Amino acid sequence: MSASLTTTFDDKNSETSTLTSPTLVLNCGSSSIKYALISDDNSTRITGLAENLGLDTARIKHTTLKGEKLEISIPGGRHKLALQKILELLEQYHFIAVGHRVVHGGREYSKAVRVDEHALEEVKRLKILAPLHNPANALGIEAVQAIYPDMPQVVVFDTAFHQTMPPVAFRYALPKYLYEEHKIRRYGFHGTSHAYVSERTSQITEAKGPHGWLTAHLGNGCSAAAVYDGKSLDTSMGLTPLEGLMMGTRSGDVDPSLHMHLKRQLGMSLEETDKMLNNDSGLLGISGLSNDLRTIEQAASEGHEDAKLAIEMFCYRAGKYLGSLSCALPEFTGIVFTGGIGENSDITRTKILGVMRHFGIKIDADKNASLVRGKEGSFHADDSSIELWVVPTDEECRIAQETRQALNLI
Repeated sequence: MSASLTTTFDDKNSETSTLTSPTLVLNCGSSSIKYALISDDNSTRITGLAENLGLDTARIKHTTLKGEKLEISIPGGRHKLALQKILELLEQYHFIAVGHRVVHGGREYSKAVRVDEHALEEVKRLKILAPLHNPANALGIEAVQAIYPDMPQVVVFDTAFHQTMPPVAFRYALPKYLYEEHKIRRYGFHGTSHAYVSERTSQITEAKGPHGWLTAHLGNGCSAAAVYDGKSLDTSMGLTPLEGLMMGTRSGDVDPSLHMHLKRQLGMSLEETDKMLNNDSGLLGISGLSNDLRTIEQAASEGHEDAKLAIEMFCYRAGKYLGSLSCALPEFTGIVFTGGIGENSDITRTKILGVMRHFGIKIDADKNASLVRGKEGSFHADDSSIELWVVPTDEECRIAQETRQALNLI
């Protein structure tokens, strides 16, 4: 390791006491690892990101307790090397548990569980439903086992929060054997985010419970959920994260016969169509410019017609989905926006709510404009039929909380 890294370790020795009984949260993606070391009271954390794994530009971007930024180059490094370096960076803090974000838990897991041989095998087996993420999630578990064989680990599933959906919401209108024998059903994703923001909003609202929230997680990946009294009753994503809203590069809902049509008309294979729907569609596909809404908004302001259409489609589809999901709620308290777009684009929030023009929703424009860059708060007018909130998501905090609960540490 570099001298600067060693110096940073020395500088922080006096601060280790401020990070009490920390939990390490690992979020292993297909080419990245996001991590956070969080104190038992959730007030203090160290964060970082390993990105571009497998490429010459692979690196770890680490933020210390003091807020100092470090960058460690690991050219060609993959998940295993990156995890080794991350654990070296954090070992002095004596974390007591590791919580892993796992994308798919199938229908067996409705809550976080301690890692054992069976749980690890299930994470690996379910790669058939999450081929880009579950294998990486398993690598993270095994890397920690190799270095800290006695460290308690927990898997927190993206899908678990949505296991409270009733059959009317999670079943597809397909032959029954596909569900019973092959587990073909709607699972939903972004569960830790929907769980966190719905619970947080119920804590800060003055409305009497039980609360019924529509939660809109809008970023490069997008999903919405109907959450009543802390339980998910319906959501926009399905068997895979492709179903539902229009996203950064994902199409969201399309005609199920599109695959066959493209095969007949253009000779496209199933794999080619799947790649297109996941990687080349959404905001990127419509605008022809980018999957980043900020870039598209800039182009739209300069008169780019495809950029304008991309924004209109994104907002129309989000508003239409939120309107339909309200049918799942026994009571409709309000809408909560989160994620990179949901937290920062007041224009997008306004356009989405404009689609829901028959609901009696009234916006306080000044409050809406002020809710950017991590600010939390409401922006409904006094005479609005429902409440409107922006709540920055904190999936790492939720994963740490569920990890400690699974291990009976709280």
